[in-house]
Amino acid sequence: MSLLLFFFYFLALFLCNLPPLLSQQDRSFNFSDFPWTPSQNKFLISSNKVFAAGFKSIGSSANLYTFSVWYYNISGNNTLVWSANDDSPLTRNSSLVIGDNGELRLINSSGQNLLPGQPSATGNRNSTRLVLEDEGNLKMKTNGTTIRSNNDKFIFQNSKSLVFNSSQYWATDNPFLRLESSGEVVQANGATLVSSDFGEPNRLRRLKLDSDGNIRIYSFDLRSGEWEIVWLAVQEICTVHGTCGPNAICMKDATNSDSTSCVCPPGFKKKSGDNSSCEIKIPLGENTKFLRLDYVNFSGGADQSNLSRCLANPNCLGFAFKLDGHGYCVLQIDRLLFGYWSPGTEAAFYLRVDKSETEQFEFRGMTSLLETTCPVTISLPLPPEESDTTTRNLVIICTLFAAELISGIFFFWGFLRKYIKFRDMARTFGLEFLPAGGPKRFTYAELKAATNDFSNLIGKGGFGDVYKGELPDHRVVAVKCLKNVAGGDGEFWAEVTIIARMHHLNLVRLWGFCAEKGQRILVYEFVPNGSLDKYLFRSTPVPSNESLAQVLNAPILDWNIRYRIALGVARSVAYLHEECLEWLRKKEDMISMSRIRGTRGYMAPEWVKMDPITPKADVYSFGMVLLEPVSGARNFDMQDSLLDNSEDWYFPRWAFDKVFKEMKVEDILDRQIKHCFDNRMHLELVDRMVKTALWCLQDRPEARPSMGKVAKMLEGTVEITEPRKPTIFYLVDE
Repeated sequence: MSLLLFFFYFLALFLCNLPPLLSQQDRSFNFSDFPWTPSQNKFLISSNKVFAAGFKSIGSSANLYTFSVWYYNISGNNTLVWSANDDSPLTRNSSLVIGDNGELRLINSSGQNLLPGQPSATGNRNSTRLVLEDEGNLKMKTNGTTIRSNNDKFIFQNSKSLVFNSSQYWATDNPFLRLESSGEVVQANGATLVSSDFGEPNRLRRLKLDSDGNIRIYSFDLRSGEWEIVWLAVQEICTVHGTCGPNAICMKDATNSDSTSCVCPPGFKKKSGDNSSCEIKIPLGENTKFLRLDYVNFSGGADQSNLSRCLANPNCLGFAFKLDGHGYCVLQIDRLLFGYWSPGTEAAFYLRVDKSETEQFEFRGMTSLLETTCPVTISLPLPPEESDTTTRNLVIICTLFAAELISGIFFFWGFLRKYIKFRDMARTFGLEFLPAGGPKRFTYAELKAATNDFSNLIGKGGFGDVYKGELPDHRVVAVKCLKNVAGGDGEFWAEVTIIARMHHLNLVRLWGFCAEKGQRILVYEFVPNGSLDKYLFRSTPVPSNESLAQVLNAPILDWNIRYRIALGVARSVAYLHEECLEWLRKKEDMISMSRIRGTRGYMAPEWVKMDPITPKADVYSFGMVLLEPVSGARNFDMQDSLLDNSEDWYFPRWAFDKVFKEMKVEDILDRQIKHCFDNRMHLELVDRMVKTALWCLQDRPEARPSMGKVAKMLEGTVEITEPRKPTIFYLVDE
């Protein structure tokens, strides 16, 4: 009997001394379990045993804690899902308590509450429960807390808007409710936001407000043992308020990373002790001027008034003008906050500086107009007042006319002698009368030296090869050597003048030309990001000046960027067809060509049928190009990729069947980003692009829309009906 009593005593003693982690695996703590202190060594475990919550020691220190939620079932992994006090470690005297009104409070040793929040209106401490759900959410039935970033700069307010210092920079109409284990965020109206790894099994995911102000969903890859980003709220990180300080402009790194830098606009310098803010060099006085900053926008002024005058207001620091054709203008009053640079702004900011300021902004766009006129004023002296005879007046007028005529003859003779070295007098005459501010004439030797003997080839096309070069003033240029150019010198001069006067946001600028030794060369503004094909077609041959790694590491363009590129190209071609003031021929005029000009695979049937060539031929070519950002492959590569070698296979007809007959638009999507395709977000954009392309590819020119209508179809302002199925035509080599 004594041995049996000793056994029961030992068993009771053993059960009383079990580790708290094993004894506290409930999904919730009731009021009776509080206060909760680090010394109690208690933990909340979710019912699926994936998450744990409680006081967690910091590193190797046994006396400092954070109150956190972490992954419980990852061996050797201490990744935190959420922490309440990263910047304020707790000691063993701290506690988690429930107030009289049902408010959850985390009290440190100084009595300070590290979880400030608004208590529930019907809060009852006796009925309050703290619950750790299977999704990792730590909830109370009577109260919730606002999510804050670790640096305490940003908050996720009401689970639907991102805020910096009471300034909202991102929002959704419906609050977030929970993050499901499948990778989707459920919203209050039942809608969901889907991550890029949606549905993949055996994935641990967490939603976090990072210190840069962006909300991201992270997914843990068990194979690599690393967390990867599968969704984020803000696409352009520089639009997050507070990324840079007052007067500074946020610039994003050209790579896929979210690294940014804060630069000062002209007339400003870095503020002492604050590398993210700027201050003006010369305070504004009575005499001021405006400097144009392309693609720059400030959105945090004290009073963003939509007024018409800025000079009249001494507190106006500048104004933004949107380049959308509507003349939208916004003034910035008192301060310049949340500035950033992005071509997506489609705006130019006019910064107000002192008139003596000489610094210029480095980031210029393609929107500056060229000077196209050179006014000359000629005045003749009035006849003497005392002259009252007709004969004397006639003699004076004739004498002056003869003197000017003789002077003009001598001037013209000197002009011819000065330029006698030129082979063709008409060429020289046409060159000298190019408009002021127009393109510069380069010698062949200058361009040969700039391109290192034309050794750096960066592109080839139906009209010639393109080389990269650097001018003596260190400007990087693209030099295009034309081939098979028909027409005389006069026609070439006229075309150069027209191209120089054309100006559009999506057209590169012509800086100069060369016409000697039988050469016809154009010098264009260099586009540093290279050709679009290396971002779309991974099978593109590697140019001589780029390594294979550079091409393979080029960022993949998402669906929104591809749509904006297609819309921008459509608007620029529409400008050339319908809006350009220098378009010399009427739209209905026909153009006849003696030979086929263009790139095979993109030319309209009119070239084969020898019909008159109209601007509708460009519409057909644009339609063929428009299918390529959707499919991610050139039209003549699609047949090989589909293993269909039939002579009757035709890319536009195949696309037509997929969209209008089989209703499987996903079959023609680019495989590189097909996983990012979201029916709710991208179906309308892709559907408009494909249907517009098929309308452009009609075999009869009169059935195709104009480029102006094409742009409106892409914008969604024109209803798109079902087109006729494109027919096949064959381009036979001569």
